[in-house]
Amino acid sequence: MADPRRNPSRPELRLVLAVSLDGRLAPAEGGAAQLGGSGDRQVLEEALAWADAALVGAETLRRHGSTCLIHRPSLLEARRRQGRSPQPIAIAVSRSGRLPAALPFFRQPLVRWLLQPSSEPPAAPVAGFARHLPLDGWPLALAALAALGQRRIAVLGGAQLAASLAAEDLLDELQLTVCPRLLGGSYGWLPAEARVAPQARAGWRLVEHRALPGDELLLRWRRPEDQGATS
Repeated sequence: MADPRRNPSRPELRLVLAVSLDGRLAPAEGGAAQLGGSGDRQVLEEALAWADAALVGAETLRRHGSTCLIHRPSLLEARRRQGRSPQPIAIAVSRSGRLPAALPFFRQPLVRWLLQPSSEPPAAPVAGFARHLPLDGWPLALAALAALGQRRIAVLGGAQLAASLAAEDLLDELQLTVCPRLLGGSYGWLPAEARVAPQARAGWRLVEHRALPGDELLLRWRRPEDQGATS
C-alpha cells in the first residue's frame, strides 16, 4: 500500500524485472533472454494486479512482441471486485512512436497509451493507442499520469527506461526476481553508462524476500518515505 505521506503529484513506481545471477537482462549476444519461470510469472502477475498501469519501453516491445497479462483467476477476480479493469493500462514509451502495427501487442486485450517526446517529428499514427501523451521530462509526464488516475505504475523495462527513471530518483521500489542462470555480457538491468541520482544510490531497505518455484528468488527493496523523490 502506498504511504499517505508520498508526493501526491506523481504515481508510485515499482520496477519489476527478472534478472540472472550476474544481474543481466539478456544474453551476451543480445536478444530476449526469457529468463523468468513459473515463480517469476507468479510475482509478475501480482505486481500487475497491484498496478493501475505498466510502463514498457518500445525496444522491449519490439523484442518480445507483447507485454505481460494477468492470467490468474484470483487476481482477475480481485480487480473486478475493486471496480478495476482486468488488465492495467499498457503505456508504451517510444522516442519515435514507430511501433510495428503487426506486433501481437496490438491484439492483446488491454488499453494502450503512448508516451512520446513532443519534440520528435510526428510519426504516422499507430492504430490501437487510446491516448497519446507527451514525454517532455519525467516529472511532467508522471504528473499527467497521476492526474489521469494512474496512481500505481509497474515499470517493466527495459534497461534504458529503468536508467532514465533512476537518473532522476523516481523509482520507489525495486522488485527483482533472481533466476538461476549466468549470462555474462554487458546487458545489465542498468546499462554500464547509467548515471543514478546521488540520493538514490543508498538507503534502500529490504521489504520482502521469497523463495519461488524453480529455484528463483524474489527480492523487493523500497526507498525510505523521507528520502529522495518519494518524500
